[in-house]
Formats: sequence, structure tokens, C-alpha cells
Amino acid sequence: MCYGKCARCIGHSLVWLAIVCIVANILLYFPNGETKYASEDHLSHFVWFFSGIIGGGLLMFLPAFVFMGLEQDDCCGCGGHEDCGKRCAMFSSVLAALIGIAGSGYCVIVAALGLAEGPRCLDASGQWNYTFANTEGGYLLDSSTWSQCIEPKHAVEWNVSLFSILLALGGIEFILCLFQIINGVLGGICGYCCSRQQQYDC
Repeated sequence: MCYGKCARCIGHSLVWLAIVCIVANILLYFPNGETKYASEDHLSHFVWFFSGIIGGGLLMFLPAFVFMGLEQDDCCGCGGHEDCGKRCAMFSSVLAALIGIAGSGYCVIVAALGLAEGPRCLDASGQWNYTFANTEGGYLLDSSTWSQCIEPKHAVEWNVSLFSILLALGGIEFILCLFQIINGVLGGICGYCCSRQQQYDC
């Protein structure tokens, strides 16, 4: 198997994961499809950390495109120059993967904190508060308490669903980038393609 083909597969996966992260983060700004909560600053402050847009989204495009560029028809990388193919596999993919790990890690951490704190919502006292902030995430296991949030409607479900998506996708991105570090190191040590004969065949 050519290490570049594996990297390219990871790159394509990261692109789609990044797009979904961006969409999920954007949706957090519009509970129930309404814009007034963002304009009136009634959203969780973790929404404004842009974890899905920047961490799990834009930062992931760099490693994704680097990984996709490693695999060419000739299996040599670096625009087809055989003498630098191994260096590209070793350095560019590993360094790019580290950027991906940083971005996905940021996305995971912020999403986890957002889930633990819960949404900012209007409670029975008529105040906008983080109603579940003191539950240490316990509210996630007790849906009967979610009705304490009066407005936005279904605020808890909205936050839990989207932050959970960001948490899961960020975790997948982290694993893929970690795998590419191993793949890039092996590709640099063993050669861009697993065998000299495969290079000729390509």
C-alpha cells in the first residue's frame, strides 16, 4: 500500500468532517432558527469560542489539503519529484497533522466545557442564567430538568445535540491526525511507497 494513498483518504475525510463542524457551530448561533438570541447576547459564551468554525473547521483544511497533495499518480509526492517524496511524507504531513491535532483538540475541549455548563436560558425567575452550571454536567442524564429553561424553546436539546456533534467530530479528527503522524513517520522511514517495484508500477 502507498502511504500517500492512506494520507489522501484521511485528507478527504477531514474535509467533510471540517465542513460539518463549521455548520454545527453556525447553528449554535440560531436556536430554533432565530437570530435574536445572538444579537441580544443570550447564548452560551462557549459558542463564541468558535471551536467548530476555527478549531474543528478552518484549521483542519490545512492538514487535509496537505494530506491529499501527498498522493500523486506516480506515488512520489512533492509534485512528482522522487528525491523529495520521502521528505514530504515525513515533514509536511507530520507538521500539518500537529496543526490538526491542535485544532481538533481545541474543538473537543470547548465542546466538552459547553456541554458541562449547559445553555444560557431564561429561567422561571425571569433571569437569563446558566441554569445547569452547578450540576457539573449531571443535567445531561436527567432530561426532566430541561424544562427549567423556558426560552429559547428546546434550548437544552439544541445545545446538547450540537455540542455533542462537535465533541464527536473533533475526537474523530484528532484520531485521524494522530494516525497520520504515525503514517507520515513510517512513510518517511520506509519510503513513500512500500516497495521500489510499486514506485515503478505507478
